[in-house]
Amino acid sequence: MLVTERTESTAAAQARVRLAGLRPTRQRVALARLLFSGPARHVTAEALHGEAGGEGVRVSLATVYNTLHQFVRVGLLREVMVNPGRSYFDTNVGDHHHFFHETTGELEDIDAAQVDLSTLPAAPAGTRIERVDVVIRLRDRPS
Repeated sequence: MLVTERTESTAAAQARVRLAGLRPTRQRVALARLLFSGPARHVTAEALHGEAGGEGVRVSLATVYNTLHQFVRVGLLREVMVNPGRSYFDTNVGDHHHFFHETTGELEDIDAAQVDLSTLPAAPAGTRIERVDVVIRLRDRPS
């Protein structure tokens, strides 16, 4: 999806990256501006790479992947793995879950209050449960 109207300025993107503890390189700032303009969304590295190219941002796919994973590590993004080797990056880092539409590849937010997780197994010795991510897979009904 190509978004032509940007609401996050370059200065705001620089501040966001710097506050997360990362050096605001040209590529990080450009990708942050693309990611955080407009409403929360789910994006693949390939889609973001295409969007960047469409906006005139010259960046390699490897740099996009590296930047997305850096943003995950510092809490700017959340990675949602839907299949081995297929991840989406979510700009909504708050407590929520997802529907994954198998047919279209669309990822849709579910408010955490709509999912009842009243019984969880005990965490193994020496660990604690940090977060529970639920991905509910949907498939279209046959006509």
